[in-house]
Amino acid sequence: MTIRVALVGTGNVGRLCLTQLIEDPRFELAAVSVSTPEKVGVDAATLAGVDTPTGVLAVGDVDEAIATKPDCVVYCAMGDTRPVEAFDDVVRILAAGVHVVGSSPNTLQYPWDVMPAKAIAKIEETTAASGAGLFVTGVDPGFANDLIPLVFAGTCQRVEQVRCMEIADYATYDGATVMFDVMGFGKPIDETPMLFLPGVLGLAWGTTIRQLAAGLGVVVDDIEEVSESEPAPEDFDIAAGHIAAGTRAAVRFEIIGKVAGEPVIVIEHVTRLRGDLRPDWAQPAQPGGCYRVEITGEPSYTVDICPTSRKGDHNHAAIVAAAGRIVNAIPAVVDGPPGLRTTLDLPLVTGPGVSTCSTGR
Repeated sequence: MTIRVALVGTGNVGRLCLTQLIEDPRFELAAVSVSTPEKVGVDAATLAGVDTPTGVLAVGDVDEAIATKPDCVVYCAMGDTRPVEAFDDVVRILAAGVHVVGSSPNTLQYPWDVMPAKAIAKIEETTAASGAGLFVTGVDPGFANDLIPLVFAGTCQRVEQVRCMEIADYATYDGATVMFDVMGFGKPIDETPMLFLPGVLGLAWGTTIRQLAAGLGVVVDDIEEVSESEPAPEDFDIAAGHIAAGTRAAVRFEIIGKVAGEPVIVIEHVTRLRGDLRPDWAQPAQPGGCYRVEITGEPSYTVDICPTSRKGDHNHAAIVAAAGRIVNAIPAVVDGPPGLRTTLDLPLVTGPGVSTCSTGR
């Protein structure tokens, strides 16, 4: 029996979720809700880059998508710059008795000790009354720094530290809002971007810190934030726009979860717009970028995750991975108990099955 699914948001992640929802036989596409007026009335296939029309035309309101009575909504609308609106959207969908799986607001990945208690209570009360389930995930924050480190930590006799890293060149990432407004690329070095305002890093990745701590059976008593930036040596262009000489062109930051004063859980990002910037910072395991999990313990591990794609570079592949994790989790959420679900209590989510294709060999 297919699962009726509506999609909200057709940005970088949502568009790739939409492609799978159209092509994966486990799902029936019920509706697509968009925020861009020019997309309203456009067939979902066009928005997803799929050849065969679906007959599902995009609507401009979340309530219109809910009205199609889907079993589940994949929620991928922007949450970084509109966290309150995204939270309210999710609550409205859940209140209608519709399950939600999505990429935002990312604080709902593991909200305890991160979000206000009244916000968590609102989700818990809503899902208890409606019987709907909720699961928010991605790649980072997401499976690269919750599922994967916990799998390897499960083989250790002793764990002293878990460090999860994203090391990537973002020159081909075309999300201008995230690049310029959130991360501050192309802005003066002495201008503090949204991401580096006090407490924002801890909020954005606090879910990861707290979830890893819960999985490891420890209590984080303090979260420290560290960041540094590197200016562009000259003018150059990237997919999202222009970077002027002297403006922010590379960043490195850490979110450090301390247990009894020791740095036990560390999230580190090294983000460059050119590969030659700050060669002394960590380097990726493959050209362009990778995710890395380092576990210090017995045994110790260094695990490099190197996403690739036939349809794009490392940045595209990472977004495909986030979309796949979201869509593949739908059956488990629909079949599971109501409430806010996390990686810690979701059953093992596998892929949609093995398909054959020509590899050119």
